[in-house]
Amino acid sequence: MFRTFVNIWKIAELRSRVLITLALLAVYRIGTFIPVPNVDATVLKKIGDNPVFGLLNTFSGGALQNFSIFAMSIYPYITASIIIQLLTMGGIKRFEDWQKEGESGRRKITSVTRYLTVVLGLVQSVGLSLSFGRQAAGLIVNPSFATYALIALTLTAGTAFLMWLGEQITDKGIGNGISILIFASIISRIYKGVETIYTSWFYQHPDQLFINIVKVVILLIGIVLITAGIVFVYEGIRRIPVQYPKRVVGRKMYGGQSTHIPLKVNTAGVIPVIFATSLLFLPAQVASFFVGRPGAHPIAEWFQATFSPGSVTYVILEVFFIIGFTYFYTFVQLNPVQLSDQMKKNGGYIPGIRPGKPTTVYITKIMNRITLAGSLFLAAVAVLPILFLGTTGLSGIYFGGTSLLIVVGVAIETMKQLESQLLQRHYKGFIR
Repeated sequence: MFRTFVNIWKIAELRSRVLITLALLAVYRIGTFIPVPNVDATVLKKIGDNPVFGLLNTFSGGALQNFSIFAMSIYPYITASIIIQLLTMGGIKRFEDWQKEGESGRRKITSVTRYLTVVLGLVQSVGLSLSFGRQAAGLIVNPSFATYALIALTLTAGTAFLMWLGEQITDKGIGNGISILIFASIISRIYKGVETIYTSWFYQHPDQLFINIVKVVILLIGIVLITAGIVFVYEGIRRIPVQYPKRVVGRKMYGGQSTHIPLKVNTAGVIPVIFATSLLFLPAQVASFFVGRPGAHPIAEWFQATFSPGSVTYVILEVFFIIGFTYFYTFVQLNPVQLSDQMKKNGGYIPGIRPGKPTTVYITKIMNRITLAGSLFLAAVAVLPILFLGTTGLSGIYFGGTSLLIVVGVAIETMKQLESQLLQRHYKGFIR
């Protein structure tokens, strides 16, 4: 492994990509501490125990508690991406045509996503500043229309800058930029989890030192086992054998080789978890906009409690969304009809299965089975730590299963990209 890291620095292009990624992440982390004008962020400390606030703060890398220019993080962009992809798959002809146009069509879809991100960011920034201004008295200094407009524009500009930052990491750095930003945000909050464990177990119960040490050991073993399980599922592949017949072209014979279609157990990667978490933030966020208003206060509080992380409704919906998005993304990336048609055009076939529709049905059946296993595993890893932390009194820790899935998933994808770059230059990578 250490030899691999040395090899990375030997390659000029790869070294440049790694340095650019680290530099852009440094810019992002610095931005999480730059406060929005006319805001006293110290007031937010009194609502820090709110579960929704805590989880949002974790995924923003602490930017929300600082009420910095990156307080809304990248979630308006994720929401816009969800909307655009649902429209593309939902039969909107223009988006379907763009998707079929190749690179030019993808540029158009990306452009629409950017504009929608700015619109959603502006709406959410207005709601965020108004709701926090009502919940935390003294947060907004000199409240007026001009003050709220300045705060909303600053937060929207911060989200737009993060969107650009993510695209730069994807284009000139290593890994998927948006995922890397979320990865950095979660990693930066690990120390808060350690602090919560120390306060809840060791500081408040100093007389139970041995029991607390045993709890920590069990917790660490659980994290290691879950991480190993995530890696195992991410690397799991079902190989479908494909046979190509021999062809005679002129005086030469071609084909006749056997190959396979590698179907991953978790084709969608970490995207379903990120999207499910983003969607579940919305009800509680919208409800927070109405807290403190006459008539709407009880309803808003009910929504906040119902969709709070760890509640029964939140857990059930998280499982549902993770499974749904896993199937959605798997069949977006691997279309059984297209795979079957491509095999038929090239003369390939699955042994024992007729080309055409039977092949499509067979591939669909296999994909449904392995995707179900992969989605159930993702949902279990996302939900079980929530129940565990709740029973052990560590509900204040927001580095749970969802965070662990994102961190491990992004790390694996980034490692694979580095692996491919090294193999192209005849260097051994991380995987042996």
